Amino acid sequence: MSSPERKQWILNAFAMQSPSHLNPGLWKAPGDNGPRYTDLSAWIALAQKLEAAKFHAIFFADVLGGYDVYRGPANLTPTIPAGAQFPINDPLYSIPAMAAATKTLGFGVTSSTTYEAPYSLARKFSTVDHLTNGRVAWNIVTSYLDSAARNFPGNSQVQVPHDTRYAIAHEYLDVCYKLWEGSWRDDATDARYKLAGSYADPAGVRQIEHVGTHFKVPGPHICEPSPQRTPFLFQAGTSGAGRTFAAQHAEAVFLNGHAPHLVRPSVDSIRDQAESLGRPRDAIKIVAGLLVIVDETDEKAHAKYKAILSHGDREGALALFGGWSGIDLSTYSDDEDFRFVESKAVKSMVNHWSSTVPGLGDVPWTKSRISEFLLVGGNGVKVVGSATTVADELERWVAEADVDGFNLSYATNPGTFDDIIKYLLPELRKRGVFWEDYKVPGGTLRETYTGSEGQTRLPASHPGARFVWRSGEELPKYIKEQHEKANGETNGNTSTKRKISETEGQGLDAENGVKRVDR
Repeated sequence: MSSPERKQWILNAFAMQSPSHLNPGLWKAPGDNGPRYTDLSAWIALAQKLEAAKFHAIFFADVLGGYDVYRGPANLTPTIPAGAQFPINDPLYSIPAMAAATKTLGFGVTSSTTYEAPYSLARKFSTVDHLTNGRVAWNIVTSYLDSAARNFPGNSQVQVPHDTRYAIAHEYLDVCYKLWEGSWRDDATDARYKLAGSYADPAGVRQIEHVGTHFKVPGPHICEPSPQRTPFLFQAGTSGAGRTFAAQHAEAVFLNGHAPHLVRPSVDSIRDQAESLGRPRDAIKIVAGLLVIVDETDEKAHAKYKAILSHGDREGALALFGGWSGIDLSTYSDDEDFRFVESKAVKSMVNHWSSTVPGLGDVPWTKSRISEFLLVGGNGVKVVGSATTVADELERWVAEADVDGFNLSYATNPGTFDDIIKYLLPELRKRGVFWEDYKVPGGTLRETYTGSEGQTRLPASHPGARFVWRSGEELPKYIKEQHEKANGETNGNTSTKRKISETEGQGLDAENGVKRVDR
């Protein structure tokens, strides 16, 4: 009897278009491409390398402000020499070039719901989804840096409260779904209209007329439907509000944690909430973030890790800490043990590291210790060792945390990925947990993640699918349901005067293109 097929892991490369991502100062390391972060050829070469190794995607992190809390206020002096996520380019613009040089590799792009209008963002992602043949994902974030808030209008230069940002994000996604899924009928661009002399059917393009608490967007969507319509949806928030948001909207979730048993409650919470919303428990793929340093033997891997640390910038590491935590460690003395300081926020964070990071439980957590801990891989898990050692640890994560794969960050780029491809992937394939080839070569990113050929659109169980305007429908189903509900309320309550126009919800008039109203 043959053994059952093992779950195939998702592997993403986790990167940032900046001199240093989670490794302040390592742009100085021999062979690192940090100084070439503006060189498109370097990103194209990395994409080709990752596709040859059959990675699912390259996942680009992004921020909209500098890390300016440490030695602050608003001070980038420690950040700039380290290249600590500053300067940084918008990754979206390089994606079509990388896609043109590859066939199947996906591209995840981080974009915020806090500082860009949904109408504009929907257009950008539709454009890139067209140009990549459906291989783009949106990593949905709400942003967290005060330095970003100070530079965008409409926020009084103050960061929007955390849970309010997620309330805005929920409506933001509804607007995007309406634009991507419900503004153009599925058959609006069929060839029969072109044969009749019309590029598309005017009656198949409609205003969305969204009027909500935070947004007023009439539409219609300015782009015709792209291969995925809605880009594959990634999300990285792990707070209570973030997990609830993920359960409703995400198709994949990126989680960080220092031990699998600490990540498991978040995984269970997201899957439980998704199930309560009518989504299958496995509808959301969970990927854990970590750094792998691998070599032929454990000894060589640890020696490599030590050599890499020597290029790190400690001030840059403390600048990253300040941005992530909002705490300026320069106000503390150099020999202070943060396990015992008065600040509850610092004490809690450091004691968490002390209790979960192997080998660091009893050492004093001074500024020097914190900076060394953050120098390579940031505030994330570091797995150092031979291919066997690393694979054993990753298997433990999959078993104990119930994750579906990993976002693999780098110490040096492309060195870390070269080592993973050379040493780790053959071991994973030998164990039967990573594929030899893509299940849908040339497919969309949604097909790559699900392994299901033809699954280019949001699945029917996804809340965004209710906005789809299907072929042959006069209006999207959700509009008709709204009309029926409104008419029922009107008929059931004589004090309600609202009436639904006979033309409400219609598209553009097929003869003269005059707008019809959809509230």
